[in-house]
This record gives sequence, structure tokens and C-alpha cells, in this order.
Amino acid sequence: MRVEVADAFPDADVLAVPVGTDGIPPGGDLQGATRIAEEEDLAAKAGRTAVLYAEEPSKRVVLVGLGPADELDADTVRTAAASVAGATERIGGTLAWLLDDSLPQAEQARAVVDGLILGTYDPGRWKSGTKQDHPFERLVLVGGDPSLADAAERAATIADGANRARDLANAGANMLTPEKLAERASEIADEHEHLTAEALGPDEFTELGMGAFAGVAQGSHNPARMIVMHYEPPSPRGDVLLGLVGKAITFDTGGISIKHALYMEDMKGDMSGGGAVVESMGVIAELGLPLRTLAVVAASENAVGGGAFRPGDILTAMNGKTIEITNTDAEGRLVLADALHYARTLGATHLVDFATLTGAMNRAFGDLYAGVMGNDDGWRDEIVAAGEASGDHAWPWPMHRRYRAIIDSAFADMKNSSVRGQAQPTYAASFLQEFVGEGPWAHVDVAGTAFFTWGRPDYLTQKGGTGYGVRLIAELATKLSE
Repeated sequence: MRVEVADAFPDADVLAVPVGTDGIPPGGDLQGATRIAEEEDLAAKAGRTAVLYAEEPSKRVVLVGLGPADELDADTVRTAAASVAGATERIGGTLAWLLDDSLPQAEQARAVVDGLILGTYDPGRWKSGTKQDHPFERLVLVGGDPSLADAAERAATIADGANRARDLANAGANMLTPEKLAERASEIADEHEHLTAEALGPDEFTELGMGAFAGVAQGSHNPARMIVMHYEPPSPRGDVLLGLVGKAITFDTGGISIKHALYMEDMKGDMSGGGAVVESMGVIAELGLPLRTLAVVAASENAVGGGAFRPGDILTAMNGKTIEITNTDAEGRLVLADALHYARTLGATHLVDFATLTGAMNRAFGDLYAGVMGNDDGWRDEIVAAGEASGDHAWPWPMHRRYRAIIDSAFADMKNSSVRGQAQPTYAASFLQEFVGEGPWAHVDVAGTAFFTWGRPDYLTQKGGTGYGVRLIAELATKLSE
């Protein structure tokens, strides 16, 4: 989608006019817009629309509500933009959006782009005749500073990356095996000069001592892959090597501790964290950010079979620590254990992992916020700030040292789960902390935000993958590049 900025209304197929509690912005009272906005009380609810038909300056004028003033934020604008696209989905062509003074223009422009691209994503890409095009070929921001065009184009690049991550999450497990995800990483690397990708197979990661990862992988006929991507820009700024780590369980049966049948089909989305990391590497390279970045993604199935690992097994991770298995459905922390340690051995100075890790996080925060924990409060807060600025909402969680005791085992250095059921997200993070080595690390539990069983009543109305993490990572990498 091309983005331009204009001082006046262009010749457009659709003109969008936001309606706030103060009414129509200057220049937007077209075709009796003010009267209609008042009669239909458009300002009362974000995303409420009225479509007017005209010849000039556009074929359609869409009035869209921004909701109550005290609830106005970037998500409101995203929802409004998605509603405009939904109301005119069969028109296409050029959309002109009249900027107002509700939010800073840069934030507003970015939100409009997000809403148009993320809000019109179609998860049914495997249906016959489905098209995956943008709803509009061209977006014109009316009344903005010319510099907004570059910022909006950048937002479009990031949103496209998030939608590609959604495609990965929504693909059936028969289509997206660990090998196929590794192939996707290689495809992305081939598109960018300074990006490389490789994938370690079972012989290679076993030889490296990744016993935790290998234990999870051993039950599947589809071989696992430890995917490694390197982005080395020509003139990097600073000494930071950002390490992005992702859990990519391409299907999770729960193993011998098998899951309930209801909604098990959604377990194809248990690779959402890893998929977001893979696609983020492409976004970082496409944006040309001057930040050295490393991705390590643990891709495997968690399958049931004669070769599957069992409760009571003791695994030895790459860093030499031993793990008693008490629940094979707590497999995500096992694959991340070796991935985190490997990323640190490859030189990552700052680590952040993304994982659909605990159902308790979903129960605590639902589908709106991811929980963020870590060994460095400053680094954790940078992750949270990047999430809030980008629309991938996040919230900090505590990690007191006393939580370490809850992972103690009578037979090994630690156990991977506890029947107590206490502090489950923090339990998982405390487990991961044993493998992160020296340096800042943050863990982002995206169990509720990365894959929807039901759509959400805003611009992310679609069931399935959300691409959570791509916008956050792009924001974080941009800040670290400055």
C-alpha cells in the first residue's frame, strides 16, 4: 500500500472523516456530514460508521466515530480505520483519511495504517478464491506534515510482517512443520542482503548437548529444527547484539500429559512466538535498522508416541543443568531453555523471548496484554514500553528471587512443572532464568495475545493468529538503533 500526504482532498475512491466528541474536523463537513454524524450519534462509539454517496471529491464519504474523548487512543483509531475498510471493502483504489487533532499526527497515521492492514486480515486464506490483497492500493493522509509519509510506509512494512506471522500461525500443522518454518526463515534471508539463516537438525542439536530440546522433539515423526538467523547491518550502532528467542511448537498435543480435545485444533498456533520472531527478522532487515540482531527459534512438535518423553524422565540441557519432567505439556520452557542458552553462547548481549507459554497468563490477562518478566527491571520496562507504543500491549510482572524455590526437584536440578498450580507464569519464567546466563533478559508470555480462539471487539476481530510481537520487536529494535 502506497502512502502519500496531501494538503487538500485528492481524487479518491473513499474519503474517511473521523468524528470525535467535538464533531467533524475542519474541512470534513461534506454532503451534510455534520448533520448525519449528530443524527446517528457516530461519536458515541469507536468504529461506528455512516457511508455517504457523492461524486466529488470521492465516490464514498465514510464518517467514522472515535468514541468518548476519555477513551481515545491509538487503538481507537486502529478500530476506526478497520471499520472504514470494512464498510468499503468492495471499492478499493484510493482511500483519503482526514487527519484531525485527536492524537499527534505521527501516532494517528501509524494507527490508521495498522487498522487498514491488520484490521482487514482474512484468516481464511486456504478457502477457494480468497485474495490476500490490501483493501486499498493507496492511502492519502490529508492535512498532515509531508514527513508522515515515510513513517506511515514504515508502519505498513511492520503491519505486513505481522500479517505474515499470522499466516504462519494459522497454517495447519500438516502444512507448517518445523522443516517448513525453517524453509520460511531461509526464504526471508534470501530476500535481504545482510540476513542469513540456518537450521540445526536432530544430529546437530543433539551433538551440541541440547537435551531439553531433543527430549521434546523425540516423539514426533517430523524432525525438529533449531532455526538461527543473523542480521549484520553494514554500519551497526553500539555494541548491542539483540537476541530474539521464540518458542515454535508447530503442534502441541501435550505429549503423554495429553490435552483436552476441545479446541485442540488451536494448538497449531503454539508456534506463534517463534513465527513472530522469524518474520520480525525480515522486517528489521527491510527497514534497514542499524542494529545487529540474532534470532534463535526452537521449532518442534510435541507429539504422543512410543518414542515420546515421559513424566519422570530426567533431561540434561545444553548448559549442563538437569530437569525432572513432571508434565510433558510444560514443553515450551524446555525448548526455550536450550534456545536461550544457545543465543547467549552466540553472543547475544540482550535477550528477549516470545512464547505461548502458560494458560494461566491467558486466564489472568485474557487476549489484551502479554505478561513480561525478566532479570533486569530496566530491560523489562523497555520491552513493556515498546509494546505499549506499538499496539502489542504488555504489562510487567514481578520475579522475586524466592520464586526460584518452587521449581526445586528431589531428583534433578529442577522440575518443569508443579501440581500446586501457584504462580504458573512466574514459575515458567523462574525456570527459564536458569538458562539465560549473564546479561539482561526478558520473557514475554503471549499465551492470550498471540492466537485467538474468538475474535476481539476492536480492529483484531479475526479468529486465529494475531502476529503479536512483530510490532513490539520492530519498535524495540528501532529504539535500540537510535
